Order: sequence, then structure tokens, then C-alpha cells
Amino acid sequence: MPKFKCTVAYDGTYFSGYQVQPDKRTVQREIEAALTRMHKGEEIRIIASGRTDAGVHARAQVFHFESSLNIPPQNWCRALNTLLPDDINITRVEHVHDTFHARFNVKKKVYRYRILNSDRRDMFRRLYTYYLSAPLDIKKMKAACPYFEGTHDFTSFCASNTSVVDKVRTIYKLDISPDHDELIIQVAGSGFLYQMVRIMTGALIDVGAGKIKPEEIEQILSKKDRRLAPKTAPAHGLTMWQVVY
Repeated sequence: MPKFKCTVAYDGTYFSGYQVQPDKRTVQREIEAALTRMHKGEEIRIIASGRTDAGVHARAQVFHFESSLNIPPQNWCRALNTLLPDDINITRVEHVHDTFHARFNVKKKVYRYRILNSDRRDMFRRLYTYYLSAPLDIKKMKAACPYFEGTHDFTSFCASNTSVVDKVRTIYKLDISPDHDELIIQVAGSGFLYQMVRIMTGALIDVGAGKIKPEEIEQILSKKDRRLAPKTAPAHGLTMWQVVY
């Protein structure tokens, strides 16, 4: 049966995350419902590159599905978007080999976290940036970034209630750049644990605020204890930016 790779963007504000949950509005549920309607009631399941938490956005999440419908790839976007709500948008559909897997073939994932660091709030960005009025020292934050890079056990930077046993992950690049009154944190890695990027962001914020020193990141990592890491940054500042295959 033909297999299709889809790239999707969504505003996570009013979703209880990506993955299907009983009696919850989720991204996966909405997309599968649209596909099932297109297939006249035949249930279609999708498999994504990974999950996003409630409130987290995506610029380029990727999923795959199989379909017997004779629809050219260029027409899938329009057909699906007609049935999807305004906060989900299919941006690209490609026909792929039957060995392609949206999760297992991932080589790299990229996330971005936006911090509005200003003495003024912006109501038009409130759903997509974490507002902090106290000034942050970007030089210190940048100095902390290399401690995260490389292959480490990220137990200290993972939600304590996760069921994942292997917490070793590789961070290829972590950087912070100013964009007018915002700070953009971008991280690329082999994969990420539950709330990992948000906890790392919380640590960088504490470094920028002078609460911890950059070199303390190395110590927190080595202790493998979630209680030693700073609090988790809010979900709404985070966006799944890119998935590389």
C-alpha cells in the first residue's frame, strides 16, 4: 500500500499534546479523524517523529501513514487542510518508500524556545513566548551551552515521572541568539526526553539571571538527579522546529 510522509505545523495552545488521549483534544486525534473521513470511515493511523507536550507548538512535525486512495501527493495538502481545524496545517506531503518510518529514521530534531525579555509585555506574542521582565545575561547563558553539548545521561534534565529507562541523549548544538527583545534558544539533538528541552531552558534562564553559574551545569548533569536542576520552563515558548532524515 502506498506510504506518505507529511509535514505538519500546529499551534499547540488548545491541544492536550500531540498523542491521542481519551476524551482529550490532541493533534493526532484531529489528523486521524480527518484521514478517516477521507477514507469513508476506514480508520487510518499515523505515526509521528515524536510527541509534543500540551501547549507546545510545531513548525515542522513529521508523520507517515498508508493509504489506498488514488490522490496525487500535491493534492493531499488541500484535501486534508479542508477537513482540519485552523490550528493545524499540513504543509507538505510526499510519497515515500515503504521502508520509511517517521520515528525510527530520524537523524536529528531541532527545537526553538522563545523568551520575551523586555520590560513590556506583548499580548500578540503571549501564546508563543515566555515573558520575563528581569534582564538576562546572554553571555553567561552562551557560556553554559557547551556543557550540554555531546552525549550525556540527561536524568537531571528529564521529568521525574518518565518511564524511559535509557536517558542518554546526544546534543549536537545548543545556541542562544538575540532577536530584538527576544532571546531564541535553539537546540539540535538525536532525540529528547520528556520535558528535556524545557528543563534545559529553565537552567539557562537561571544562569542568565545569576542564580547558578555556567559551570554548575556540568555538576548537575553528573549527579543524575532531577531535584538538582531548575524548574521547567513553560510549554508555550517551545516549538518543534525541524526533523531531519
